Amino acid sequence: MKDYVIRATNKEHTIRIFAALTTEMVENARKTHNTTPVATAALGRTLTASSIMGLMMKGEKDKLTITIKGNGPIGSIVTVANSKGVVKGYVSNPDVDVPLKYAGKLDVSAAVGNTGSMTVIKDLGLKKPYVGKYQIVSGEIAEDFTAYFAHSEQQPSAVALGVLVDVDYSVKAAGGFIVQLMPDASEEIISTLEKNLSNMLPISKLIEEGKTPQDIVAIVLEGIEYEVLEKHNVRFECDCNRERIEKALITLGKNTLNEILEQDKKAEISCHFCNEKYEFDEENIKTIIKNMG
Repeated sequence: MKDYVIRATNKEHTIRIFAALTTEMVENARKTHNTTPVATAALGRTLTASSIMGLMMKGEKDKLTITIKGNGPIGSIVTVANSKGVVKGYVSNPDVDVPLKYAGKLDVSAAVGNTGSMTVIKDLGLKKPYVGKYQIVSGEIAEDFTAYFAHSEQQPSAVALGVLVDVDYSVKAAGGFIVQLMPDASEEIISTLEKNLSNMLPISKLIEEGKTPQDIVAIVLEGIEYEVLEKHNVRFECDCNRERIEKALITLGKNTLNEILEQDKKAEISCHFCNEKYEFDEENIKTIIKNMG
């Protein structure tokens, strides 16, 4: 089944929920970066949340960058999403390995660390991007997003993110949801929602069982009248190209480029997000320097 996200709301419009199936997205990220199971889980959870948060943005060219930097051995997790829910991302240390929490349970928190920060940059086409920052609360990713929404965006939210890695390291199931309360939500709705959330199975288990985003919304909003408003296909995809990489070379400045010419006669640059390699030979570099004026 292709990956997608649905958006739904209750009839009073006091709750909104986004539910995502992202198994293919996370598997493509794993193949691209050859991540260990715990790195796959950490990156996959972040990609899922980023895709949903991308869809929360309204503008055609809006862009979202999320950086989670904890004190664990994985280093940084970086993801970028657009307003169509298309994402790219990487981890600093894709080879990270930590002991299991218990049989079959990956210890994402040990890999990410439980101190550090989550930074969210939203480029909404204004003069300055919006920058929100909050400290990591657990390193489990979903709890960290919940804390970020509550403190940086003053938005009460429940976030569930899950990645189930198979014995061959491939991604068996991945997805998640973000449910948010509007200011005028009634006590009755809040208590129904809290009861439903406390009785839920883990999200990766639900997806492994074949539950769709529609099924997940039905579980979260059981006993509450709601309607599904939108469905968006989402995917992992890098938008790098030679022109963009060339711009990165130009930012090095003439002196550095001349040094590269003298020492190596060429430059090879890899994209962090997809590992695509771009080669610039002596003539290419000379042309870039010449065009810099």
